Amino acid sequence: MTIWTVERLGRKGDGVAIASGQRALAALTLPGEEIEGDAQDGRITAPRILSPSADRVRPACPHYRACGGCSLMHGSDDFVKSWKVGVVKEALRAQGLSAPVAGVHVSPPQSRRRAVLSGKRTKKGALLGFHARASDVIVDLAQCQVLRPAIVSALPMLRKIVIAGGSRAGELSLTVTETTAGLDVAVTGGKPLEPALFEQLAALASDADLGRLTWDEQSITRRPPALVFGRAQVVTPPGSFLQATAEGEAALLASIRDIIRGADRVLDLFAGCGTFSLPMAERAEVHAVEGLAAPLAALEAGARHAQGLHRITTEVRDLARRPLLPDELAYDAIVIDPPRAGAEAQARQIAQSSADRLAWVSCDPVTFARDARILAESNLMISRIFVVDQFRWSPHVETVAEIRRR
Repeated sequence: MTIWTVERLGRKGDGVAIASGQRALAALTLPGEEIEGDAQDGRITAPRILSPSADRVRPACPHYRACGGCSLMHGSDDFVKSWKVGVVKEALRAQGLSAPVAGVHVSPPQSRRRAVLSGKRTKKGALLGFHARASDVIVDLAQCQVLRPAIVSALPMLRKIVIAGGSRAGELSLTVTETTAGLDVAVTGGKPLEPALFEQLAALASDADLGRLTWDEQSITRRPPALVFGRAQVVTPPGSFLQATAEGEAALLASIRDIIRGADRVLDLFAGCGTFSLPMAERAEVHAVEGLAAPLAALEAGARHAQGLHRITTEVRDLARRPLLPDELAYDAIVIDPPRAGAEAQARQIAQSSADRLAWVSCDPVTFARDARILAESNLMISRIFVVDQFRWSPHVETVAEIRRR
């Protein structure tokens, strides 16, 4: 067995271990630890901790070693927070950029209100949970330290759904969201929805008091599953994007409001169902742009029934293929929340425009840093950045950057 020293953590949370000039990845380790194990294909599959870090803590979940949902639960809260801030800083540094960190938010345990679970029928029942690390094996959950209690309590009912409509050959995907009307469950990958299965699912939805159960594209709606965005209640399309925790969403929104303070006309790019558009409309006119029609329809419906909002206009537009051009970007402030791939095409158009104030939300520090470098070449610089950790104990991290023209 080779003895290694963990030098640092990689971007996905695995330890980067060194021994005699060689490097290998080792899961569930921390910087400074001495470990023992053999490397194969650049990975130490079962490292044994010889000298634990002072930052090592006992994981709070019995599924931790197998489940791929969390990969940093063995690190102290202070360590994980500091490491995530470091990930953001390093991504910026790689592009020749820097920015002061204005604040860090970490969502509490058991706060995830939306999760995508995997399910598979078996001889004895069903497996339901997250995949094991780097595997298609489903770890069957009995409890979870990240999900809201209402979702954890529903696990037995969700298994019944898997048994009813799943097959032993395929895997179901279940997007589960806690809403004001109860759980909203959207399932894909199951059997065709024939009349007998529809009746069985309707009975399960009733017994479990679900707000809505969607099977592929057909929904059984008992109560419209609304979410609250500012003063508006929005019934989102099944399985649609949502900030993972209410606390994280509030932290993102507070940062955005601080950045765009005083703006009378705001452009919201990648607006989704109005997570930011609707609260911003309490103080400014908002033009919301999104690539899909269904989320914007939900936004518009929520705005119609809300009181005290300024004018909201919407536009369906694929911003990756048809970014807004410089003359279309003449707003007091721009809010942008692109997907993980970033918004390189839109960043190039913003760089050529007269825009001078942006709140840039990102769920990937590397693609954000790439886009921020494009803006920096036109003197649009990051003045401060907020770090938001909604996916506790995972390597995932989000940011909100204030960008101003120098």
